[in-house]
Amino acid sequence: MYNSLKYDLSDGVCTITFNRPDFYNAFNDEISYEFQDALKSAAKDNEVRVVVITGEGKAFCSGQDLKSARNEDERMFYNSLEKRYNPIIRAMRKLPKPIIAKLNGVAAGAGCSLALAADMIIARESAKLVEVFINIGLVPDSGSSFFLPNLVGYQKAFELCAMGTKVSAQEALEMGIVNKVVPDDELDEAVKQYTDYFAKAPTKSIGMIKKMLNKAATSSLDDMLEYEKYSQQIAGSSEDYKEGKQAFLDKRKPEFKGA
Repeated sequence: MYNSLKYDLSDGVCTITFNRPDFYNAFNDEISYEFQDALKSAAKDNEVRVVVITGEGKAFCSGQDLKSARNEDERMFYNSLEKRYNPIIRAMRKLPKPIIAKLNGVAAGAGCSLALAADMIIARESAKLVEVFINIGLVPDSGSSFFLPNLVGYQKAFELCAMGTKVSAQEALEMGIVNKVVPDDELDEAVKQYTDYFAKAPTKSIGMIKKMLNKAATSSLDDMLEYEKYSQQIAGSSEDYKEGKQAFLDKRKPEFKGA
């Protein structure tokens, strides 16, 4: 289906792999638009219960491919974000299914932003994250200025962005940026433990949880109390709720269908 991505669906798990290993999976126009399309496909496909994003080779994603930048475009940065990166970040946050970033290597610049936009990050010990923008006189983009201070606080976010500080997987775990760090050779199994869970979980409810937590970042308590009423009514009308309730009464494990 794609030239710069691998897209695989198996047992409810959709794995999207950035596939430009010779360029450390740096993003050019092609991979940007292919990733947008892949996210749309995953959103529409009822067989998809959880999405994993990762990179082929040594890197997760090294950010923008500077060699492919259109220097003749006076609004290059604005247009690139408007057409390529911002639609990706919005699609990831709006996707009504959990997204796991399988951090197999360095995530730099926009690649770091892509990892932060995921719902969970599982990293191998040798992985690193770096807001590398400042090293070439740029500012964070693709959502990093939103996600990072919410995760680590203003002062630490300022340090990481203004100094381009490289963060190891273990440091990221201690800061609350990643969910789990494992030895390099155990990354596949660690991610599988999560995908096994999400592939059989009540996907509709998880998608609503994701939407609620996103909304909470810019809402008041009263706003969220009202939104919880609305959301709970929808969840309580789902087939998964009926199955979960019956399974509880029957003293058995529920078989959720994600509906």
